[in-house]
Amino acid sequence: MLETLPLIILKKDKERSLNQRHPWIFSGAIAKEPKDLLEGDTVVVNSSEGKYLATGHFHKGTITVRCIDFLEQEIDQAFWKEKVSKAWEYRKAIGLGNSKSTNTFRLIHAEGDGFPGLVVDIYADVAIIQTYTIGMHRIKDLLTVAITEILGERIQAVYDKSADTMAKQSSVVTTDQFLWKKDGFEPVDFVIENDLKFGIDWINGQKTGFFIDQRNNRALLKTYSLGKKVLNTFSYTGGFSVYALAGGANLVHSVDSSKRAMEGAIKNVELNYPEAAHEGFTEDVMSFFKHREEVYDIIILDPPAFAKHLSQVKNAMVGYRNLNTEGFKRIKPGGILFTFSCSQAVDKELFRKVIFQSALQAGRKVRIMHQLSQPEDHPVNIYHPEAEYLKGLVLFVE
Repeated sequence: MLETLPLIILKKDKERSLNQRHPWIFSGAIAKEPKDLLEGDTVVVNSSEGKYLATGHFHKGTITVRCIDFLEQEIDQAFWKEKVSKAWEYRKAIGLGNSKSTNTFRLIHAEGDGFPGLVVDIYADVAIIQTYTIGMHRIKDLLTVAITEILGERIQAVYDKSADTMAKQSSVVTTDQFLWKKDGFEPVDFVIENDLKFGIDWINGQKTGFFIDQRNNRALLKTYSLGKKVLNTFSYTGGFSVYALAGGANLVHSVDSSKRAMEGAIKNVELNYPEAAHEGFTEDVMSFFKHREEVYDIIILDPPAFAKHLSQVKNAMVGYRNLNTEGFKRIKPGGILFTFSCSQAVDKELFRKVIFQSALQAGRKVRIMHQLSQPEDHPVNIYHPEAEYLKGLVLFVE
């Protein structure tokens, strides 16, 4: 019953964001909270006048409450099952639930699906759970039950890959593990994305194993790749490289500083195009640019997040500017640059500004062909615009 949950009271006139269904409550808005609250506790939030506003998970930090409900419902197994069901129905509605051409996608995208602090990715018949808050981590077993009941035979195993994401939470000790699997379960050798095959190391790979959020942008690259010489930097396991080859690229170079990632990229290329003209370089991207003078028809710049916090934005801007300047210098006249930022702290306007600075610094005339974002299985809650983290530009360089 909600009346048994700990109660947090907001300061006067601090309920506006909650009335607008923004899912975060900051510490400065709170007037009163119980002294014995633990990380991850489910709490009820009322206005200063005693009106119910939301239910959420309590955390010690700047964002003190992450809201999971605004309708004053009981937070039980049925509640979570209903939320998972809505997420699944949405994926089916956008054509991903039972697609034969793509069997890897995001099932739950944090605030975008009403699950702050949680992502769930589907790789063929495995659901990979990754929690970012203690509140979500504490209910992972409830979520496992909901996922297996809703998806049924579509899922053969549920794996918790939260060891890295929860490592900073000193009160939580966790190891990656299967939360559930059917007898005789064996992982598939590869998953399928837009009819292309990718081997996924969802146990040892970054994030949940693959950057699903670039699926649509990889497909766009394919349409421009015929007969082109392509450079894919920060290539990870070669997603953009495989799509460039699928589009008929004459030559593809992949660059990544991780030996493990480059081995994955080479395997993924061989899995699809064993005779392709592809070469991998295991080295730092800026170092690669400094000692090689080759120019390309298409370059992809998809670096990791340069700024995970607002305090890092200034340095991130320098990094993005230097990287893109080098990219512009190595594009042939009439070439195309795909450039991205996955830094949530860097908004679209700021990213576009730094690309303008890079083009000016490199002395290139540039036109914007496409403005890119995350795909439809990474939805943005209209009440939480901060979730639009992926920004991309496709640029024609004269």
